[in-house]
Amino acid sequence: MLGRHAFSRTGNFRPENLGQNAMAMIANVCFSMFVVGVLVFTIMAATYEPEDPLFHPSSKITTFLTSKSNATFKSDNTVVKTGEDFMATNENVFGNVINMTDVDNSVMNDFADAAAAECQSNGPIDCKDPEVFHTMMRATIEKFQDIHFYRFGKPVPGSNDSTCDMAWRFRPKDGKAAAFYKDYRRFVINRSTNCSLSIVSIGDYHTGMNARKRKKYQKAGLEKKQAKGDNVNAFPVVGEIVNDSLPVVESESSFSHGKYLIYVGGGDRCKSMNHYLWSFMCALGEAQYLNRTLVMDLSICLSSIYTSSKQDEEGKDFRLYFDFEHLREAGSVLDKEQFWADWKKWQQKDGMNLHLVEDYRVTPIKLMDVKDSLIMRKFGSVEPDNYWYRVCEGETESVIQRPWQLIWKSRRLMDIVSAISSKLNWDYDSVHVVRGEKARNKELWPNLDAHTSPDALLSTLRDKVDEGRNLYIATNEPDTSFFDPLKDKYTTHFLDEYKNLWDENSEWYSETTKLNKGVPVEFDAYMRASIDTEVFFRGKKQIETFNDLTSDCKDGINTCNVAAN
Repeated sequence: MLGRHAFSRTGNFRPENLGQNAMAMIANVCFSMFVVGVLVFTIMAATYEPEDPLFHPSSKITTFLTSKSNATFKSDNTVVKTGEDFMATNENVFGNVINMTDVDNSVMNDFADAAAAECQSNGPIDCKDPEVFHTMMRATIEKFQDIHFYRFGKPVPGSNDSTCDMAWRFRPKDGKAAAFYKDYRRFVINRSTNCSLSIVSIGDYHTGMNARKRKKYQKAGLEKKQAKGDNVNAFPVVGEIVNDSLPVVESESSFSHGKYLIYVGGGDRCKSMNHYLWSFMCALGEAQYLNRTLVMDLSICLSSIYTSSKQDEEGKDFRLYFDFEHLREAGSVLDKEQFWADWKKWQQKDGMNLHLVEDYRVTPIKLMDVKDSLIMRKFGSVEPDNYWYRVCEGETESVIQRPWQLIWKSRRLMDIVSAISSKLNWDYDSVHVVRGEKARNKELWPNLDAHTSPDALLSTLRDKVDEGRNLYIATNEPDTSFFDPLKDKYTTHFLDEYKNLWDENSEWYSETTKLNKGVPVEFDAYMRASIDTEVFFRGKKQIETFNDLTSDCKDGINTCNVAAN
């Protein structure tokens, strides 16, 4: 009909129905938004991958390691964290503690089984006598009240007729590190005229050398049965004899049937230990993902930041810094030199092929179907694209898991930590005082020098550490007399008090010289920092520089929030 509006007015558009229709439209829109929201949330939940609780994502680490800017965020050259730093430290995971009642009950059973012997008060001490064992264990538990005992070894003869050596496995009662410790000491024992036994003295840490290694057919001592499911063997045992000999290929057949991965070249050498380990763990993670043996170079380059010469130093043995025995047993690795020697002997004869990869963007996923015996990743000369850890970035980050559980700190270094802590009876507090270059740089750390002065330290520690306590001071301040004013309130201790533990007469010096083919090993700055830090972490109370002593940020002005992210 001409002249009529294009849209006819139906019942739905009558004025009296508009309010009802508007409410219906709003309800439909809201429901649609709800459905879309649920879909978005579902997709995000399905694809989200949380950050590795051990380390930040590699993109953050990459920025951290490769930054060349003059920003206040500085590369962290402190001691690296390794697998044992991330283990659970709930006391229940370490098994059952031996107490005095356990000692009494166990030895009473021994007495019941032992044949009666005539008393000889002037004869030599029989270290196999259950009563001697009982007396030694009781004296040990009574003397060392700040540690928990988990195993006692059977006593063995000491240096003369009145001494016996005994070993035990223990942990400090307030211990936060996921590790067991082994000590073995020499006991001087007296037998009175009525044949009663008493302990005259207990030697210092690791004086009972005859008890260090349990003899092949020697009966076990006292150890409580562990609950089902306890995995106490998963923890380092500091103080045991270290066997970090190189793995040997069993036969030509086993070598030729093996699958291997090797990283060659790159710009990772002579970087900080943090950088080195981050890259090495990428290689180790890829090898595990591909189910291949990692061919590794045990010769590393120590950065100039750790050397007394202030020059990068090649030829440092991996085993000086990390627990190769654990890596060899828990993972699958071969020494590079031994591998190439075997490859040269058997490669052509057994038809072993090499697959070369020269682009880090070739992901491990693309290498899963490679059948060749050896995959070689070859890195170029342009930094940072020639860093090993670039392999584990991007889409690979969600696939390759760095196997931190395979890397532990050197047990030789940790034995020095245990020795220092034992000399302090595991009963001390600790403070970490950062000074040096940071204290002199007022632009980035304006308050650090003042906040770590002796007067400021005394003021801060007054409410944190009880007067008269043993106080271990971990510091980069070269002149320890700087801290003399603290001696009026505390018994202070520093790393250099214990230099006999690594000097030329020490066990560490002897073993590392042997490891280094007869050439003495320098006790370098990284080793010093590692031990200083670990002794600090074993204090009952731990006072940090940037958390407790100063308001300055660890990495300089305006970086506190950045460091926390």
